[in-house]
Amino acid sequence: MGLDEHAYSSSIVEQIATAAARFSSFRDATFALRMAQVAIGESQVRRLAHAVGQELIATRDRKVIEHRRRQLPARTEAIPAAVVVEVDGGRIRTRAADAAPGVHEARNREDKVACLATLTSPTFGCDPQPEPPESFRCPRRVQRLVQQMKGQAGEAILPEIVDDSLDPAAPPAVDATERWSPERLVRTCVASLEASASFGPMMAAEAQERHFYDAPRRAFVADGATYNWAIWQGYFPTFVPIVDFLHVLCYVYASARAVSADEPAGWSQYLAWMRACWQGRGAEVLRELEVWQTRLGQPPPGEAQTAEERRDPRRLVAEARSYLTNNRTRMDYPRYRREGLPTTSSLVESLVGEFNARVKSKQKYWTRPEGAESILQLRAALLSEDDRLSRYFANRPGNPLRKRRDAVTKEATPSMQTAA
Repeated sequence: MGLDEHAYSSSIVEQIATAAARFSSFRDATFALRMAQVAIGESQVRRLAHAVGQELIATRDRKVIEHRRRQLPARTEAIPAAVVVEVDGGRIRTRAADAAPGVHEARNREDKVACLATLTSPTFGCDPQPEPPESFRCPRRVQRLVQQMKGQAGEAILPEIVDDSLDPAAPPAVDATERWSPERLVRTCVASLEASASFGPMMAAEAQERHFYDAPRRAFVADGATYNWAIWQGYFPTFVPIVDFLHVLCYVYASARAVSADEPAGWSQYLAWMRACWQGRGAEVLRELEVWQTRLGQPPPGEAQTAEERRDPRRLVAEARSYLTNNRTRMDYPRYRREGLPTTSSLVESLVGEFNARVKSKQKYWTRPEGAESILQLRAALLSEDDRLSRYFANRPGNPLRKRRDAVTKEATPSMQTAA
């Protein structure tokens, strides 16, 4: 019957693990399972979910070792035409393990998330969209984008632009010229609390299994975080490096407002600098920022401690200069559009949100170090669009169908050897 030490069949264990990965909490997963006539308690759901998650961790780590030894086979025979690897990080709350009831030694930990996607996209002889899309030229939409991204990073929020000519309740218009953007075909994902030195090999193993290194067109997209580009250099150097344009936009927007006398002048300056970056003329923006830095002076040493210090024009200009300087070789956006490659990390940004729906809330504190790691593996398997979780359980020890397949294989082996 395929029963394990918990007296649940393999199919029931799969339902339990899937529910724990899909729903926002173990409590909700337990409720859903009981509605499906599975008699189980919340603590048992938690134990089984973590147990399966630990099995997935062991499988993941084994593949990393096989990749390093160049022994990891590809899962599919088809070589994709275009692929992208995107990486980003979120924040979850953790607490000390083996402590008294309650939250002890609360900390914020970064959970790294990678999105590996095959793409369908044409290539072009010239830039398919030389002018920025309307979405980047709408004051209200740009303001909301900057607020959202700065808020996620824990930085100072800029004051809101008031524009009565725009209806905030109206749905955003779709710019027809934006349809050149590549479309996602199949997405798989990797997630972990491990440091970048360990996370890079996990991403590389996943890319190897999907033939990403053999694809004719390959892109690696991320924001300007140093560890992202250390991963690119170490494991994806043959992929075209692209810094997310939305982060460039945010730095340009903040610095344009910082150097301008009033709001209309700041918006005009933003449009000019954003358009220059969109058209691959980031060096021009950098030169103008250097002139402004000379005029305003250097920012005070040390990190900003208050909101007022973070809004210091000298600091905002210096931050924009640093970002554009560090990423100037990853900002050839006209070339990326011609080659049908993405210019933003929107795929992984949305994926981080899907992970956050399971592992992040004001009430959740995961035990260190293994608390969230196993659930991240379950969630990654669930969100990967290759039926990964179902395939895992189909081959998991204890599955009666697996035993039958193994028996058939053993019976067929002698005759196959004789024939050979």
